[in-house]
Amino acid sequence: MIVLTQRLRTLVLVCLLPLTLAACGTPRVLELSQASARHQDVAGTVQIYVATTRESSAQPVWFSGERAPRLSFARLDITVPRNHKPGELELPDSGPGDPLKHFVATNLTRLELAPVVADVRKDLQRRPPSERDVLVFVHGYNTNFADAAYRFAQIVYDSGFKGVPVLFTWPSRGELLAYPYDRESAFYSRDFLEANLRAITRDLGPPRMDILAHSMGTLLTLESLRQAAIRGDGGFGGKLRDVMLAAPDVDLDVFKTQMRQIKRPVTVFVSADDRALDFSRRFAGDKKRLGAVSSKDTETIAELEKLGARLIDLSEVSSGDPLNHAKFAASPKVVQMIGERLRQDNGIGFTGPQLGDKIGDIAGGVVGTVGSTVGLVVTAPAAIARGVR
Repeated sequence: MIVLTQRLRTLVLVCLLPLTLAACGTPRVLELSQASARHQDVAGTVQIYVATTRESSAQPVWFSGERAPRLSFARLDITVPRNHKPGELELPDSGPGDPLKHFVATNLTRLELAPVVADVRKDLQRRPPSERDVLVFVHGYNTNFADAAYRFAQIVYDSGFKGVPVLFTWPSRGELLAYPYDRESAFYSRDFLEANLRAITRDLGPPRMDILAHSMGTLLTLESLRQAAIRGDGGFGGKLRDVMLAAPDVDLDVFKTQMRQIKRPVTVFVSADDRALDFSRRFAGDKKRLGAVSSKDTETIAELEKLGARLIDLSEVSSGDPLNHAKFAASPKVVQMIGERLRQDNGIGFTGPQLGDKIGDIAGGVVGTVGSTVGLVVTAPAAIARGVR
């Protein structure tokens, strides 16, 4: 028994080593900057509405990794540095940062339900019709509140999204060894996410709502969509448009059962070289994760297509992410592609290039259809991927 325990510990350490090396450092907090940046000194300001199942905490943490009994809300402003490069997230090693060089949080206001509903309604009403969509972002495992907020601000800015961004942040502890706790927190939050999506479409009045989920956040999203479908309104009054799953940390068999209930198209960004999902696979009994499906596995792809999944293969796309787990945000052309598709009337889940088309063509807005079925299943050969950095 002692020998078995030692072997298990060794296996876990071997699996965790690459992730540990990539995740070194003090946990990030969201310190508000007191420095006054002139309008011409920053590239822009991203305003994000926050809905969270995290326990409230004092600043600069604001919301911890513990579970709250009800949803909390906030409004957050983050400035983007003028020297920002698409796909990168320029953050300081410590402190609030320099607005000229870094993404900087300048304001966070906690809100109760009634004020946040009124605030978002007013925001939507003063916008032109083309800028009234809502984009909900659901982050992944090992992500604290500050990390989720800064990453979403970068995605919103780089994608050129002009609607209302809503961050749904759930109680991940932001710790590498807290994988089991994070997974349970994802399940804990599924009723809250469903209720939040329902309130957005019913009470706020946007013409449509899109969802972008990453890593373990895709499990939370799929569970919420599954139970909404079982309740009889998986389309949220017809306003849910795109569902985009980036590097989904979801067991393939589980995904298939979820999709049989969800019964709607979803777009899945996969990468066979995702090192984080390789760890997850080993941790989960050597079961392949959806986000690590290879374009060579044609039988699996065909089965997923029948269930409504449209795969975009980013395996040969390079980015600044050492784990290849955040290519959807860290590759400039991929995040810009997401923004381009969000601007299309029919959305990323329903229109786009076919299997074998160029990622560069996607970013340029090429549209392809097969009969009455429109798909977005893409592979990226090396010759094509060289243009996507």
